[in-house]
Amino acid sequence: MQNGESMTNVTTPLQEGLIERIYDRIHIDGLTPGARLNEKRLAEQLHVSRSPIRAALDVMASRGLVVRRPQRGVELIAMPPKNDPEPLQESAQNDLLVKIARDRDQGDLGDEFSETELMQRYGVARNVVRHALGMLADLDMAQRKPGYGWRFLTVWNREIRLESYRFRMIIEPAAILEPAFSLNAGWARTIRQQHESSLTSPWSEASSISFFEMNAAFHEGIAAASGNRFFLESMRRQNRLRRLANYNWRHGFERVRANYAEHMAVLDHLEGGDFEMAALLMRRHLQFASNIPAS
Repeated sequence: MQNGESMTNVTTPLQEGLIERIYDRIHIDGLTPGARLNEKRLAEQLHVSRSPIRAALDVMASRGLVVRRPQRGVELIAMPPKNDPEPLQESAQNDLLVKIARDRDQGDLGDEFSETELMQRYGVARNVVRHALGMLADLDMAQRKPGYGWRFLTVWNREIRLESYRFRMIIEPAAILEPAFSLNAGWARTIRQQHESSLTSPWSEASSISFFEMNAAFHEGIAAASGNRFFLESMRRQNRLRRLANYNWRHGFERVRANYAEHMAVLDHLEGGDFEMAALLMRRHLQFASNIPAS
């Protein structure tokens, strides 16, 4: 390397993707120089482990955007560039993810695959495939194999789906009844707005992705409010397992409306302090969802 270039300056496309998502998070949260960046919080927001977040922050430090302060953590010292939206590319990526989810769900796409295979199968450009795979990797749904190719990390079928719902019917109401349960008012306001927006936004097949992520955020947020890390860790694992299958949404917009009503009923009682009823409604919500045919 020339001019003392650090290894932290050499990044992979996946690392660059994560760094850009951190840039987006900084702008979305309205942070300014002097603000602290919390590794744990970023990992939770971006659904990755702390190790890749730490590596991404090291790269940002080498670029003069952040600095690690002894006893204080990571401090933002310069604003990162604001990423210009690429609606056409994002749309193509989401369309591809839905097709992958459908073929995976139907058993037409095996456990291992390559970029070239996806390009030929779906007739899309390599950059679209790479962006989609980057998202799957960030969400722990797929990983690059040593040497060549990719593999899926999650398995989902009817038996696992029912076991998942039975498990969630136990832990999610219990999380609400934890002695330390405390609902963040700002989170509740944001998640309510997101749900309301989901009813007014045009619905397309690719809308299933944003719908699932909003749904996952609702359940993870309530688990986080329990104050018990084990409820939150369990909920995150459940969402990782079911994410790809739920990108292949087969229940129509009417179920989206019903989901909205059920979530808001739980939230109304949480905000009103009636945790017993909120826990009961959560269990009913999960029980009803478990009875909806998977296909």
